[in-house]
Amino acid sequence: MTHQETNHIFTKIAFKPLRTNLFNIVLLSFFLTIGSGNLYSQDINKKATLISPKKAPKSSPEILVKSSEKQSDTIKKDSLKSKKAFLEGKVKYKAQNYTKIDQKKKHITLYDKAELYYQDVELKSGIILLDYEKNEVYAGRIKDSTGKYTQLPNFKQGANVVEPDSIRFNFKTKKAIIWNSRSDQGEFKIKAALTKKENDSVYFLKGARFTTSKDVDNPEYYFQTNKVKFVPGKKVVTGVTNMVIANVPTPIALPFAFFPMSKEKSISGILLPSYNDSNTRGFSLQNGGYYFALSDHYDLTLLGDYYTNGSYGMRLESNYAKRYNYRGNLNIRFENLVTSERGYPDYTKQKIYNIQWSHSRDSKANPNSSFSASVNMGSSKYFKRSINQLNIGSNLNNTLSSSVSYSKTFSSLGPQARLSLTATHSQNTQTEQIDMTLPTLQFSVDRMYPFVKKDGIKKGFFKNINLQYDLSARNSITTTDSLFFKPKMFENAKVGLQHTIPLSTNFKLFKYFSASSSLNYKEVWYTKTIQKEYNNSLGKVVDTEIKGFDAYRTYSFSSSLGTTIYGTFNLGSTKKIQAIRHVMRPSISYSYTPSFAKYYDTYAMDGSGTMLKEYSRFEGGIFGAPGNTNSNILGFELSNTFEAKVTDSDSTKTEPKKVMLLNNLNFSTSYDVNADGIKTLAWSPVRVSGGTQFFDNKMNVNFGATLDPYAIDNSGKRINIYNINNGGSLFRMTSANMTLNYALSSSDKTKSKNDNTQTQRNGGREDDLFGRPNLGNHQVSQFDDTDEEGEDTISEFFHSKLPWDMTFAYSLTYGNNNREKKIIGNSIMISINADLTPKWKTGISTGYDFVQKGVTYTQLRFERDLLSWRMDFNWSPFGTYANWGFFIGIKSGVLSDIKWDKRSTIIR
Repeated sequence: MTHQETNHIFTKIAFKPLRTNLFNIVLLSFFLTIGSGNLYSQDINKKATLISPKKAPKSSPEILVKSSEKQSDTIKKDSLKSKKAFLEGKVKYKAQNYTKIDQKKKHITLYDKAELYYQDVELKSGIILLDYEKNEVYAGRIKDSTGKYTQLPNFKQGANVVEPDSIRFNFKTKKAIIWNSRSDQGEFKIKAALTKKENDSVYFLKGARFTTSKDVDNPEYYFQTNKVKFVPGKKVVTGVTNMVIANVPTPIALPFAFFPMSKEKSISGILLPSYNDSNTRGFSLQNGGYYFALSDHYDLTLLGDYYTNGSYGMRLESNYAKRYNYRGNLNIRFENLVTSERGYPDYTKQKIYNIQWSHSRDSKANPNSSFSASVNMGSSKYFKRSINQLNIGSNLNNTLSSSVSYSKTFSSLGPQARLSLTATHSQNTQTEQIDMTLPTLQFSVDRMYPFVKKDGIKKGFFKNINLQYDLSARNSITTTDSLFFKPKMFENAKVGLQHTIPLSTNFKLFKYFSASSSLNYKEVWYTKTIQKEYNNSLGKVVDTEIKGFDAYRTYSFSSSLGTTIYGTFNLGSTKKIQAIRHVMRPSISYSYTPSFAKYYDTYAMDGSGTMLKEYSRFEGGIFGAPGNTNSNILGFELSNTFEAKVTDSDSTKTEPKKVMLLNNLNFSTSYDVNADGIKTLAWSPVRVSGGTQFFDNKMNVNFGATLDPYAIDNSGKRINIYNINNGGSLFRMTSANMTLNYALSSSDKTKSKNDNTQTQRNGGREDDLFGRPNLGNHQVSQFDDTDEEGEDTISEFFHSKLPWDMTFAYSLTYGNNNREKKIIGNSIMISINADLTPKWKTGISTGYDFVQKGVTYTQLRFERDLLSWRMDFNWSPFGTYANWGFFIGIKSGVLSDIKWDKRSTIIR
């Protein structure tokens, strides 16, 4: 075979009987004895010496193998008939420089970009030598023109890849040796000076290092060991193991070590705790526990904290998901807090807990039904007192809320009907009052048009007449934190059921006006009512609960009329602002509800029985009581939007650019036709609200004000005198507010909000105006998951842009209910994050309250990307929540327990 016949081509080999083609049977032995992805040798004392291509003759380059075995010059003829050799697949090979077959030495040599392919096995190297007399193959590097070694062997089978300096493999024993092997096992990168294969699944390594660094030849850190037993895809067991950082051995050493190498996404294992200490609770171990990888659909994490003074905490965290069906997570937290020591005056003991559950169902699973849950409930003081979480955004939140709902749609019979069951929970963390509905049932039937055929056109007053039915049943409970889920909690439960039947229509009036009218019928059922009477022995009015079914029925009428008015002010096509467009939507509404005095009784207010007062036995019911006076209300509303056509700064564009000046500017008020001017004033205050956006919608501005046309007396009570007639202006501004939010960054990329996902679940803000939280085992990083290019050098610092982002919020509130005319709220908050270098990030969150004249919560943040490691430090230097925290640890999830997490403890 000549050099031209083999250069840059693949040669397919057809196998024949052994006597006619010895070359084929040798290749057959080679590929049938290859292991699971690595080439090894049985005898580690025999080394392969590779001859440099400069020393080898150009016409016949070769590899010399040192061996004590004698070579045979003759081959004995077998009297038995040889069997046919065969392979399960095709064999392909090629070499860029040449392919040489030496029948005398029983060698086959592939040189320069040599490649062999068989089934799922790929072998690439600078030089490959097959010795078919010894049943061995060798692969090694070659030198380039500069004398540098290139084309290291690369062996791949399936997902396993090994890149050594050289390989020696014996077909007969199926054992091999690899010098300076490099391989990836999950997140680990392994390099060993010498590797021996014992069988298909067990390997022994000598002089090995393990790391998660990207560069296994020059890692930032690694674990050094001399004796290793390696089971690919499962585990690594080592002898004495020492941790080396920046090529400097550390005192961190273990007599033996175990590294999991499972190919599964997650495996069960121990979560090592972090050490901490507190002046009031003593020394502690935090966030220690166990992770259970129960299945592909759900997992479980058990964590705990323990302080030497007796404080402890326990947490259960679970995530679950089923593709195209549902996903969710559950967190249950409990803490037993002990402050100081028993016998001291500051000794306290408290138990707090928190339950969070989030569940969502994929709409593809069942389009006609859905189930969702968002639960955040527990002790009102949990986020203020927790020893494990420091989250200022959650601390300042005054409300915990939950909702669990199920809904189903019925469309098979007549008009479509919907049924929903919802359980809600609302908890005020300041007053510790809890309001719950267990549950709320809603049932509704879609609109029915009795005067229109099934496929008819709904046009005009009569054809648009429609009928609906709504049913609402509710079980409402109001309790406190101390009685939560105790028997007394259910004693004052309120149960009610409400039927609503609205009859409505809509139509056009005089072509430009849209009109609507509706007649509403409502019926309310209660399981208990009240009776008021004066108790002579107690000397006061007492309420007696009357159990039993009772109901009331009401009706009302409402109507509305509105239109849309467009106005355009053209300023000229040559102007910067070419035109301004104003859209007005005025509307007037009328509602009437008659008096239902028949549902009212009287009771004596004192012992004489002469002073009587009206009351309804349905007072305090979940759906309220019927009114005993006529309600005759006219409502007025005007909404406005303003747009401008502006000449585009891009000269290539011919059309002007539309710019929104005011998204909305709304005015609303009402007039009571039945008002007597004494007890009830005719006009309600005018409410003004508006909002707009600036700077490419990055700045949101919202404002509002309340304008009262009536004056007030010396006690601050509204009187039936217009303010303008009392020496004042047309309207008296009783309150006003304005909020401004602005977010910008050095790039066009939207700032990620994923960092504070857990903060939002706790009830906090999605931004970092109150700093980034310290959530115990949930470390929050400013770095994203993408790989950052570039070195952290001084020259790069001065010659590159510094990425940054800023979030700004301002709030102003004015109060004048009783002529106080004062600013009751005026604060500014700002958060800035910047990349000092590609590997250094810093941030600050702070603010100032101009009313209280003090700095708001302030946090300084610093974070360093140490390639395979991450380090961060956050510090709140002053205030009620003054604290600091330091963290350094390995990024990889496999070695996430190798960390140091130290933070101060706040006693709240």
